[in-house]
Amino acid sequence: MDEITTHDFASFDGARLVWRELGEGRPVVLLHGFVSNALTNWIRYGHAKTIADKGFRVIMPDLRGHGSSAQPHDARAYPPDVLAMDGAALIEHLGLTDYDLGGYSLGAHTSLRMVLRGSRPRRLVTAGMGIEGIENLKSRDAVYETAFDLDQETDKRSPAGKARIFMRQTGSDPVALRGVWRSSVRTDPAELSAISMPLLAVCGEQDTDHRAGSERLAHAVPHGSFVEIPGNHMSAVADRALGRVIADWLSSPTA
Repeated sequence: MDEITTHDFASFDGARLVWRELGEGRPVVLLHGFVSNALTNWIRYGHAKTIADKGFRVIMPDLRGHGSSAQPHDARAYPPDVLAMDGAALIEHLGLTDYDLGGYSLGAHTSLRMVLRGSRPRRLVTAGMGIEGIENLKSRDAVYETAFDLDQETDKRSPAGKARIFMRQTGSDPVALRGVWRSSVRTDPAELSAISMPLLAVCGEQDTDHRAGSERLAHAVPHGSFVEIPGNHMSAVADRALGRVIADWLSSPTA
């Protein structure tokens, strides 16, 4: 199946969430990064097709507060770990019992949170996320809180300014994104030793925020491996290597 199909469902609290699918075969659920969406992260640069061509059913939700999914403004719609709760609700809705799971940046963080909360994929992919990010995702609070406040002027070249530009490009709602960001939960690195499934950590060689921590993340789990790809945190998403590395690992009989 070469056609991308679009679907929606009611999550645990009734919020309508959208996911897209491509391909047939073994299910793999891929979660996008913060201020992004499934189209930008997985479809636009060919990663979903590369993975689907290896015989996978690629399932790509738009996270709560992003893309085509619900973007509520009520703070009560963003309890701690809400994205992991949504992910588990999608798995249950689709009736998946034997599947793979992965994500980029916030999507990687969410995938780890899902596993630590009880989800049981056969294999796990964490891309663009290091161990420091899961331990202290809140280290970028000042950047994003500035980006979310559209009444506050900011230099377009600053981290907050760049985040605001990306928000405009993806049509993101800053109020919803603030709720998503504040819902994130810190993970103690000691918890990672309980992750028993094979894990692939992927990161851009110039991703100064996550490159070293991504390799450390692979070493923190019993069955982890690390692959470096070209690019920094933003440009690695556009590099074909991201999809190829994930597809090759998922289709390897030893993974």
